[in-house]
Amino acid sequence: MNTADLGLPVDVPSTALFTDQYELTMLRAALKAGTAGRRSVFEVFTRRLPDGRRYGVVAGTGRVLDAVENFRFDADVLRFLREKDIVDGETLDYLAQYRFSGDIWGYPEGEVYFPGSPIMRVEGTFGECVLLETVILSILNHDSAIAAAASRMSSAAGDRPLIEMGARRTHELAAVAAARSAYVGGFATTSDLAAGFRYNIPTVGTSAHAFTLLHDDERDAFRAQVDALGRDTTLLVDTYDVAEAVRTAVEVAGPELGAVRIDSGDLLLVAHRVRQQLDELGATDTKIVVTSDLDEYAIASLAAAPVDAYGVGTQLVTGSGHPTASMVYKLVARAGSGRPDDAAAPLVPVAKKSSGGKTSVGGRKWAARRLDAHGYAEAEVVGTGPVPAALADRQLLVELVKGGEVVAREPLDAARDRHAAARANLPLSATQLSRGEPVIPTEYVHGGSGS
Repeated sequence: MNTADLGLPVDVPSTALFTDQYELTMLRAALKAGTAGRRSVFEVFTRRLPDGRRYGVVAGTGRVLDAVENFRFDADVLRFLREKDIVDGETLDYLAQYRFSGDIWGYPEGEVYFPGSPIMRVEGTFGECVLLETVILSILNHDSAIAAAASRMSSAAGDRPLIEMGARRTHELAAVAAARSAYVGGFATTSDLAAGFRYNIPTVGTSAHAFTLLHDDERDAFRAQVDALGRDTTLLVDTYDVAEAVRTAVEVAGPELGAVRIDSGDLLLVAHRVRQQLDELGATDTKIVVTSDLDEYAIASLAAAPVDAYGVGTQLVTGSGHPTASMVYKLVARAGSGRPDDAAAPLVPVAKKSSGGKTSVGGRKWAARRLDAHGYAEAEVVGTGPVPAALADRQLLVELVKGGEVVAREPLDAARDRHAAARANLPLSATQLSRGEPVIPTEYVHGGSGS
């Protein structure tokens, strides 16, 4: 079992109960009706991006693969379901043998997406696919929301590194997933040691105001930190008077002082004053790190400030105002009634048709990104049936699981690099922080039966 990669405590044996009850009651009814074995195709997509966002970021794919692999109904789980009378005996027998044996395709982690993009496609029997809905959505919605916020912050920061430091602002397990997603979105380091341990993300951290307050004066605190961590450490200089703290910091550590951190006040003004003071004291290579409830807008406002790195917490781990990506998991095609269990049977497109903006497009879909004459993305093309020859080498979905076996594990750095490349391939307006529509349109191409 791969629970550590999920950010789970080691005593959690399974991801099978990371689900909603209606997944199991649907299975129970489908087994009774004889339709649970019908070949089905589910797709994950979002109908719209969060208000004002120009693109989305796929994150959490690696965690989804771990969750699917670890989706098992062990004896304790089955006992709970039986005692609570959630399912009947037939369903319990089915769950006891459950192993996902289908195929999963999806946008590779770090790729960008747009409204209607088939971010993930899950194929198999109805029974085995429907059970995965909630766990897949819970991972992709959370991780993609954090990665999108991280990407905007990374774009605003330019070449200046970003530190993820939001563990204390969210659930302890969500903090690990958030650090992972932030790294995909462009952050350089995290303060969360669990994320560093599980995902090999570089970790950083030195001291808080409590360490300064512990000592009789600021000089003693700085000396203790430098003695323990070396002159290259980062000293926090806004516990009392900033100017006095900077002077003391350089006196204690010398001009070799690694960095100072500012955590309050008018960061633009204070950063300029601190930079001038450091230079006058001969600490010209000492860097300035700023923290204090930053978001992408605050980071952008500091572009002209002499800041070397940003630490971001609350706004990052809450998606900077959009804590979910609003993805859904919908049945888009199934085998016809004549040969419901035949893997070779043609698929019938199905879709919800209703008012209220919750319609979906039926059929098993492909997706490709069309480029303009300059090589930049100009449209997200989504279709059913044959892929146009001009788009054949621009397809976005890759095979993630084949016959129940994961076939696409990759290092987290691969997803991080992919995102940087994907964002660079978008029109320049993608990086604007002002409100606007998706940076490229989604075009639908219909054709074929969806098989």
